Amino acid sequence: MKIPVLLLCSVVAVTCAVKVKRSRRFPKHFIFGTSTAAHQIEGAWDADDKSESIWDFLAHNNPGAISDQSNGDIACDSYHKYKRDVEMMRELGIDSYRFSVAWSRILPNGLADRVSEAGIAYYNNVIDEVLKYNIQPMITLYHWDLPQKLQDMGGFLNPLIVDWFADYARVVFDNFGDRVKTFITFNEAAQVCHDGYGSVTKAPMLNITDVGEFICAKNLILAHAKAYHLYNDEFKPVQGGSCGFAIAVGAAQPVTDSKEVHHAVELFNQFQWAMYTDPIFSKDGGFPKELLELVAQKSAAQGYPRTKLSDFTEEEKAYIRGTSDFFGVNHYTGVIVTGWKPAATSSMAYVEIGRTQDKDWPQAVSYWLRQMPKSLYIALNVIQKRYGDVPIYVTENGWSTREGIEDDERVDYYRDALEDVLDALDEGIDVRGYYAWSLMDNFEWLAGYTERFGFYEINFDDPELTRIPRKSAFIYKQIIKTREIDYDYQPESYVMSIDAGH
Repeated sequence: MKIPVLLLCSVVAVTCAVKVKRSRRFPKHFIFGTSTAAHQIEGAWDADDKSESIWDFLAHNNPGAISDQSNGDIACDSYHKYKRDVEMMRELGIDSYRFSVAWSRILPNGLADRVSEAGIAYYNNVIDEVLKYNIQPMITLYHWDLPQKLQDMGGFLNPLIVDWFADYARVVFDNFGDRVKTFITFNEAAQVCHDGYGSVTKAPMLNITDVGEFICAKNLILAHAKAYHLYNDEFKPVQGGSCGFAIAVGAAQPVTDSKEVHHAVELFNQFQWAMYTDPIFSKDGGFPKELLELVAQKSAAQGYPRTKLSDFTEEEKAYIRGTSDFFGVNHYTGVIVTGWKPAATSSMAYVEIGRTQDKDWPQAVSYWLRQMPKSLYIALNVIQKRYGDVPIYVTENGWSTREGIEDDERVDYYRDALEDVLDALDEGIDVRGYYAWSLMDNFEWLAGYTERFGFYEINFDDPELTRIPRKSAFIYKQIIKTREIDYDYQPESYVMSIDAGH
């Protein structure tokens, strides 16, 4: 469905005027960074005493699930090439590096009975190397790669995951918190629970429909809260720092100003991400009211003796509420919402949301990724309106292409996204940093190596896995250096160097 141009401009609150260069600068304290995830870049899947993760297990036992039948066994080989990775960060001039720690590399048994000396040493090396050049590390504790040994015991369907995760978090805080001052507990909880337990788009691909998703959601949120309290009570008083939560927030705009369509937008937000963030950030705590009512109604209609999604107890609500020092938002795209109706199936929990993307929006290589005008601004605005003046970090934002270092579409995407951040800052939204996805090409989950998100291109057929900067790397470097977006800037050459003093 194609949205009329005038209506679209109205919907996303932009004009259709020709883009002009504006001399607005990012504040001095604003943080620019890049993000990666352990399984996507490290390789060395069985090096030293590391054990198998759910993604190792999936790729090895069901290679056909990966579009190019690849795996993360070697990936970018950052386990051995981390110094080159840090050199690339220096070339870009970033302030901070967000990366995840592999649970199975730290705790080979999944449980905390044995801590890997080699795993601790590797992450100490990475942390010390980035700090050597005044790049601040941000650690994500969980980015989708649960130890397979824990999955064999139920994974996020087992309520003991709350204690397992807290034990793991303690090891991470204890070993790295003296130097790492920003932690994220979970990356994209909806993708963990809906995609991994309620469908087959992420490991462990259980497809237990909404039942698995809902059990996972409750256990994951409680695990987050326990890890946060552990950090806040025991480590923060000594180490300082902060601990937060990162969630994927897509922009959702109503096609008309009717109450029905606005309600559909609210339901879309609840099922996509707010069911995980309302318990943490809302004043009342607990799951969204409309979500609970819809699930209860559908559960009864299906003949279940009780709802498949019960709310947290009052004690649990109090325990979870406020357990994040910031809101980490991963954002890529958005949709125009046209309405809703009760779902014939249990997709995303009982509602079918009418939604569309304009075919004129630029299309990335990833089938799900189009460049919706002002989408990041819309997402930031919704978060601020829903939760008030919570500190926000854009913890992921990026664009996929094929191979090649000429990536003008990615350049356009980043410039527009950063304009959205400036618009949000102008309106007083407390955005404190922006982390681009990604530093380099990597293993893109079920897409394997067919989708490229990196500032640096990697030839995965080359044993050396040489990192080569794309045009977007030079554009991002210039934005960081000048603290402004210059649409006239074009790199004179594609030879990257490290600026003196960084």
